[in-house]
Amino acid sequence: MKEYDRIRTEFFSNISHELRTPISVIFSALQIHELRLKDCIFENRSIDKYKYTKIMKQNCYRILRLINNIIDITKIDSGYFNINEHNIDIIALIENITLSVADYIENKGLSLIFDTNVEEKIMSCDPEKIERIILNILSNAVKFTSSGGKITVSIEDCYDKICIKIKDTGRGIPQDKLNSIFERFIQVDKSLARDHEGSGIGLSLVKSLVELHGGVISVKSKINYGTEFVIYIPCKLVKNAEEQYSLCSSIGGDCIEKINIEFSDIYN
Repeated sequence: MKEYDRIRTEFFSNISHELRTPISVIFSALQIHELRLKDCIFENRSIDKYKYTKIMKQNCYRILRLINNIIDITKIDSGYFNINEHNIDIIALIENITLSVADYIENKGLSLIFDTNVEEKIMSCDPEKIERIILNILSNAVKFTSSGGKITVSIEDCYDKICIKIKDTGRGIPQDKLNSIFERFIQVDKSLARDHEGSGIGLSLVKSLVELHGGVISVKSKINYGTEFVIYIPCKLVKNAEEQYSLCSSIGGDCIEKINIEFSDIYN
């Protein structure tokens, strides 16, 4: 069985590289095309000359997101997925992640609120995985919340664990579907498939990433009143850590790409 898991993981790893290569080539071609478009002048200046390159890039990001999710789920199932923990200020980390998408969310006509009852909390976690968890849930909140709505990210210090809550005022989830929200390949409302595409892997992966931190995630929702995801992660420190993980306050290119990937179903 272990040999089968190893072969399966290697297969998905290899196929992912094969799929990523043509996507990288497409991205490179798009970048060159956009550089040339800068010098193009249209008689009708109201025309968005980047319209079709934006569509192509969006769908490339969708493919990347699907590939990454499938690979990670396969690695988790096979026990080959590891988290790289550091001692870090979880409050500053989540605040930076939230601020990184603030402009995007506000441009969608939504208000974004960040709130915390503690200014600093040093604990062990994998910053990249926490970023993925938060961005994934935020992207769902944006996807299903109409203009004029509100999204709130709040943190509570529960001493032996930290509580992260992400709440929106969106369309909500039917009560009979709440138990299946974290199941793999499940889309709660099939009628949303046309205007909100997705593989049904995202929240399943989020649950796995939370559990790899020793945490738990739950969801509360009411139709037309919104949805709230609640995450509890135990507070611990990495033993014999040489230095505390330093958090970069500026949002670099890698972070922007992660945002585009996680928000690939909805960004314009």
